[in-house]
Amino acid sequence: MSLTFVAVGRKPSGNNKTPITMYTDATMYTDPLAYFITWTCYGTWLRGDERGWTKWQKGEKVPQPLLADWCRDEMTESPIILDEQQRLIVENTVGRHCNIRGWHLHGMNCRSNHCHVVVTAPSHDGEVVRDQFKSWCTRKLKEAVRREPSGDKVREQWWTRKGSVRYLFDEDSLEAAIRYTLEAQDEGGSKFDE
Repeated sequence: MSLTFVAVGRKPSGNNKTPITMYTDATMYTDPLAYFITWTCYGTWLRGDERGWTKWQKGEKVPQPLLADWCRDEMTESPIILDEQQRLIVENTVGRHCNIRGWHLHGMNCRSNHCHVVVTAPSHDGEVVRDQFKSWCTRKLKEAVRREPSGDKVREQWWTRKGSVRYLFDEDSLEAAIRYTLEAQDEGGSKFDE
């Protein structure tokens, strides 16, 4: 059985570009150092998107405008762009959940249309960790809307289905994922440079 390596990229700026190596065959290594988890807000990055998109278990895909139009037509709610208060709720919820579970949160960055988390969660599958974060964040965001005096309707869809979970097996990959999460978001770009 061979191991598949995926070179995801490098830090977007500066001369010290540390490559990140992540393993797609997580069954061979059951204890990664950490997970690099990303998920997007509902409606902000559709299948077929002009920026490219990722198909579950199939990888990166080129833009497909007709597919993007179809997905937009199928949406049950408007896209969500998180405001500062909502972003703070998400970050606090992830941090609290890590404390409760005894997980080590290396880095977290909730943006207006997506979230990045780098976390060590021993004996837990990365997809389960991601889904717990999304579930608890949804619960806390809904609670916040219900407390508002405006009486806004509480939305059901906050996040896109699934998200990315990358298994990090070495210190260099962990360090690069933390740097990307904490610093690269403000340097432009949503992906590592190739």
